Amino acid sequence: MTSFAELGLIEPIQRAVRAENYTTPTPIQVQAIPHLLAGRDLLGCAQTGTGKTAAFALPILQRLAGDPRRAGPKACRTLVLTPTRELAAQIETSFAVYGRHVKLSRAVVFGGVGQNPQVRAMAPGVDVLIATPGRLLDLMGQGFIRLDRLEIFVLDEADRMLDMGFIHDVRRVIKALPERRQSLFFSATIPPEIARLADGILTDPVRVGIRPVVSTAERIEQSIMFVEKADKRPLLTRVLKDTAIERVLVFTRTKHGADRVVKQLAQGGVAADAIHGNKSQNARTRALERFRSGAGRVLVATDIAARGIDVDGVSHVINYDLPNVPESYVHRIGRTARAGKSGVAISFCDAEERAYLRDIEALIKARIPVIADHPWHSRAPMPPTAAPEPRKKSRRRSGRADVRPAGQAAARRNTNRAAP
Repeated sequence: MTSFAELGLIEPIQRAVRAENYTTPTPIQVQAIPHLLAGRDLLGCAQTGTGKTAAFALPILQRLAGDPRRAGPKACRTLVLTPTRELAAQIETSFAVYGRHVKLSRAVVFGGVGQNPQVRAMAPGVDVLIATPGRLLDLMGQGFIRLDRLEIFVLDEADRMLDMGFIHDVRRVIKALPERRQSLFFSATIPPEIARLADGILTDPVRVGIRPVVSTAERIEQSIMFVEKADKRPLLTRVLKDTAIERVLVFTRTKHGADRVVKQLAQGGVAADAIHGNKSQNARTRALERFRSGAGRVLVATDIAARGIDVDGVSHVINYDLPNVPESYVHRIGRTARAGKSGVAISFCDAEERAYLRDIEALIKARIPVIADHPWHSRAPMPPTAAPEPRKKSRRRSGRADVRPAGQAAARRNTNRAAP
């Protein structure tokens, strides 16, 4: 399949796609769109950055345009349920862009902002509603949204819904849906609870899968820098002075940690914005727009807030804190090396995080090369809480580390390190 025309999309949608300079559909679009146009339920295992949003938005727009019935007051014909405000806003933008040549209405509903504009948008009914679970349930409970006339239901980022504790809210929304509907279910991973949820939602679904979560992009140059916890701050400032770092996402484990990093970078002369759940929606939107437009070079984020960040041109990802869930590492570094480009992922690891590194390397089935030639290189042993694994004797190459500054692809790394 080499073109969107071959997927059976109508000309107004093809025209919108061409305007975005999309010429060749991605694998998940090739696999999903024909089945969705035929009205089949779908279970998709796909990460962000695979073209997943267009894979469901394009056929939904075409199906709705081909049957121009009205939703009715306070109702919607399609519901896209997604975990974060940023992702909801991003999906709404995608529907606007792809549907610019078809006359369909849409609304987006999420918390963190006043509800009155959302209530007004829903009053006449809309063709497409994109919502987060909490605000959706609030407005349903107040009688401002009804789901009894729904035709298409999309559950996006199901595994993240589980991680964020939204699974019970999701089940409450599902109970309010009409039994006859087309259902689409997307998740980067399919743990047992997510599999059970999918079984209860879908009817004879088509199954599509794109790149399992345990794999990492071949175009991402990964490295690790061992450093004491207190030395991460000056190390990050030094790394960010590298002019090769054009646009960088810095990940912290906590919201307060993100704010501290931004403040510390400012003291070192590096401007940065933070995005996390404690920020107001307006502040989050401004920070994301600065980053997307290129006005902001450094964006510091937590895992949850970053789920809505889908920005082309991220040259680097820096894990200031290693995640304690190894799958999150794969999600994080997948924010770079998109659209055929290469990218760099640099991770800081202090003594307490050595066990996290061991779990990450077990997941990706690879050792991450070490950058040792920085002033704060640490050779701290494994933390006492992590029992060392038995090791067999092996032949190791020796040699002097000769590594150029972080982020340079040609650097030779010192890989002679104790197993984390």
